[in-house]
Amino acid sequence: MTIPFNKPYMTGRELWYIAQAHTMGHLSGDGSFTKKCHAWLEQKTGTQKALLTHSCTAALEMAAILADIQPGDEVIMPSYTFVSTANAFVLRGAVPVFVDIRPDTLNIDETLIDAAITPRTKAIVPVHYAGVGCEMDAIMDIAERHGFLVIEDAAQGIMSTYKGRPLGTIGHLGAYSFHETKNIISGEGGALLVNDMRFVERAEIIREKGTNRSQFFRGQVDKYTWVDAGSSYLPGEVIAAFLWAQMEEAEDITRKRLAIWDSYHEALVAMEASGDLRRPIIPALCRHNAHMYYVLMKSLERRIETISRLKQQEIYAVFHYVPLHSSPAGLRYGRAVGDMHNTNELSDRLLRLPLWIGVEPQLDRVVNTLCS
Repeated sequence: MTIPFNKPYMTGRELWYIAQAHTMGHLSGDGSFTKKCHAWLEQKTGTQKALLTHSCTAALEMAAILADIQPGDEVIMPSYTFVSTANAFVLRGAVPVFVDIRPDTLNIDETLIDAAITPRTKAIVPVHYAGVGCEMDAIMDIAERHGFLVIEDAAQGIMSTYKGRPLGTIGHLGAYSFHETKNIISGEGGALLVNDMRFVERAEIIREKGTNRSQFFRGQVDKYTWVDAGSSYLPGEVIAAFLWAQMEEAEDITRKRLAIWDSYHEALVAMEASGDLRRPIIPALCRHNAHMYYVLMKSLERRIETISRLKQQEIYAVFHYVPLHSSPAGLRYGRAVGDMHNTNELSDRLLRLPLWIGVEPQLDRVVNTLCS
């Protein structure tokens, strides 16, 4: 039996809710299911305003506009992240400034941020890798001292917390992903969390093509018109209907994923003790969501050999990312501060194991093949 790296999970109500959306005759954005999702996010996280988007990339692009990023501005972020983290700001003409990651969590090393600050710095973009929170208190302190905005890339972080605070709600703005590889999914999809009231009204306008349409439908203006820059960042109601079925089961989904994560973690104690790999490290003040289970192999060569051995048994494990600072576009648009030692080394050693609801009966097979 083939064990894929990922298999999208369905709760069983997704198609029923999609049929309801069709029956109600509202398939464009901001229908009743979108409103349910907004309310769930706001209640669950405590954010001032949640807005569904068609991707986390779109949410980050909205954040860049809200932050008034201008050509030549600099935005500090880790190199070890997905391309959208940088692209959202490059599209505004900004320069991504890459700093190294911590060896324990693989999150941005907060102690290196000060060295990356210049008179052009406008924002800091921490990325909560694997749904494990960055050192947000330190990052927020730096931002407050210098007057920077903090935009949390919490693509992997829904249902995770840092010191009891939901990821995505600690900075001024936050972004979630509902891509099919995430915990709570809608195929493609995302959300912008607006945690600073200064940005709420403009966020709605940017999301709706630069119009004050939301104000019109609330009766705050007698007509809606073009008032600002913006684009079409709304998902359709079919996406929201699917997502609502997932949100209803978010606690149960998280519990099941954590059980799988814990099984891997316990099963690999001996391999870590023998020095064959390193297991993930979760700081005591962080509660993670079991977005992924990764191991750090001893070397790139060992990772290549392990992936090949797993594949021979039809078990598909993957790695990521190619560090942005050494990618063709990263070299063109950004710059790195420091030697990026951890980013370079750990990106060569990281291996992600299959983690999806339903893989439980196959975990022994994955672990035994990994340990062989």
